[in-house]
Amino acid sequence: MFDLPLPVPPTTRQTGFTPSFQSAVADHGLPFALTMAARAPAAMMSGQACQKVLDRFATLAEAMQGAIDHAEQFTPDNALQILAILDRDERLVLAGAATDGAVAWRHPVANAAEARAVVTEASQLRAQSLRAADWREADLAQRLRHRADLLDARLVDPLWRSFAARALQIAA
Repeated sequence: MFDLPLPVPPTTRQTGFTPSFQSAVADHGLPFALTMAARAPAAMMSGQACQKVLDRFATLAEAMQGAIDHAEQFTPDNALQILAILDRDERLVLAGAATDGAVAWRHPVANAAEARAVVTEASQLRAQSLRAADWREADLAQRLRHRADLLDARLVDPLWRSFAARALQIAA
């Protein structure tokens, strides 16, 4: 019933939709946005879960440093957070796990075949997490979802893959 396509009439006027991420940061002209997933259960169930923009930067290096600065606000008690850097077209440039003052950047996939393998593995982990939740193994389900999120963090947009890989080599 819900999988039937609905016709969408073409329109030439501005629709008034807001971008998929909103920010209190004033300068939207800067090309790199440091984001964090909004994981509120109500937002996820309603389909409203979107990236929360933490800050905007002029360069990727500044965005990476901004992510590290933001990670310093986390305490060891906080759950691991996935921080992502998006370009102005909302393409994933780089992502990593932030905890206790550090960011473990995920190395981007090298090609489409590796991306397909990552998507397959992440899907399998999410399926396993659903089974674990059915078995009332909440901790295991959460760990499996987190591993799937870490894999998804490698799915850098093809435009940025080699650039992000080189940035990580330079940063190391």
